[in-house]
Amino acid sequence: MKRVFSGVQPTGNIHLGNYLGALRQFVELQEEYQCLYCIVDLHAITVPQDPKELRKHILDVAALYLAVGVDPKKSIVFVQSDVPGHSELGWILTCSSYTGELSRMTQFKAKSQNKASAPAGLFTYPVLMAADILLYDTDVVPVGTDQKQHIELCRDLAIRVNNTRKKTFVVPEGRYLKAGARIMSLDDPSKKMSKSAENIHSRISLLDEPSKIKKSIMKATTDSEGIIRFDKDEKPGLSNLINIYSALSDKTIDEIIAMYEGKGYGDFKKDLVEITVDALTPIKEKFDEIRSSQELIDILEDGAEKANEIAEKTMARVKDNFGLGLK
Repeated sequence: MKRVFSGVQPTGNIHLGNYLGALRQFVELQEEYQCLYCIVDLHAITVPQDPKELRKHILDVAALYLAVGVDPKKSIVFVQSDVPGHSELGWILTCSSYTGELSRMTQFKAKSQNKASAPAGLFTYPVLMAADILLYDTDVVPVGTDQKQHIELCRDLAIRVNNTRKKTFVVPEGRYLKAGARIMSLDDPSKKMSKSAENIHSRISLLDEPSKIKKSIMKATTDSEGIIRFDKDEKPGLSNLINIYSALSDKTIDEIIAMYEGKGYGDFKKDLVEITVDALTPIKEKFDEIRSSQELIDILEDGAEKANEIAEKTMARVKDNFGLGLK
């Protein structure tokens, strides 16, 4: 069975864009692949974190994995820092990377813009991401198109090592999201929905109360035309809401437009509120059920043990091929 690896940072509440773009895909993939789903806490500390808050968010993300349908009997769910191989392989791959290729990473450029200096971890975290993937002989990596450059770096590093030493790594393939799954900010549809945006109504988080969901959708940016049609260039705000409606209802965009012919944005938004609340309520209920349970801790500890078994085999091969240790 081919292997999938993916991870989510424990930096705040996961939003609807994360769910539709990645987490729902996680659930589908576990039926066809051996899946490893990680809470990537080492990536989170590229920026300052409060230790208590970070540990809370680690458990929040783990509980959300399970709440959306990731099954620990089918998938390995674990915390990145509980597997030492991530850091170890990260350093080895850093030594096979070049400052030129890392300085070209567009996300580093964006996050370090207008700063005299940036944390070294922010500069090298694409290498750690490559280590996360290569550590498990991963075949497929489900990511958004914004991560394509990082996947290409991972592939380049794997090929570079394989070409200069004995074959060491499986070269993974990215599984990129469909354009329709890209969910934008509710207040600025030119930007992706983000959990770090200042305006809480720019996003819908998976654990939002129905009243918050309603307020965020009703305040969402549309336009003055008043006609419900899909046009990402001329009507980006409404088109974003139609994408959300389609993803949550499993109706096509054409079906939705036909349903609201002759109706206004108010009717459309009210129905979208109902559809969104109905979709997210079971997730919140499952989250509340498992978040403070011993079962969650047991799942993460069992997952770390299983992940370590795979990682240790990879690291033995890597060390042998790099001439590390006394073997």
